[in-house]
Amino acid sequence: QVQLVESGGGLVQAGGSLRLSCAASGRMFSNTGIGWFRQAPGKEREFVSRIAGGGERTYNANSVKGRFTVSRDNAKNTVYLQMNSLKPEDTAVYYCAVSYRLYSGSDYPKDYDLWGQGTQVTVSS
Repeated sequence: QVQLVESGGGLVQAGGSLRLSCAASGRMFSNTGIGWFRQAPGKEREFVSRIAGGGERTYNANSVKGRFTVSRDNAKNTVYLQMNSLKPEDTAVYYCAVSYRLYSGSDYPKDYDLWGQGTQVTVSS
């Protein structure tokens, strides 16, 4: 059974940094798109960042451009989300997801096949 496990969330002050990790067990995902999404209370799940299977292309939502960086280490079956200059509006549960169908992933949750359980990120003002 393939599983995705996120880690690295926590409480941080505005302006601080966190690095989230998404580790996959089981099936290799070196040719799959990986996406990061977040969901705040009362809001829909929204796209944050995604990375192509080989790591050669990344895409970020406008709200995080210049602050968040997604990367991957396929040898370790792990994807990272480095978050800098955090703002209170970044507070949410963050999820990683795998798209076996789309090499570069997608901005839309419906295009992903497997999700992690999420990790809470709280940014205080």
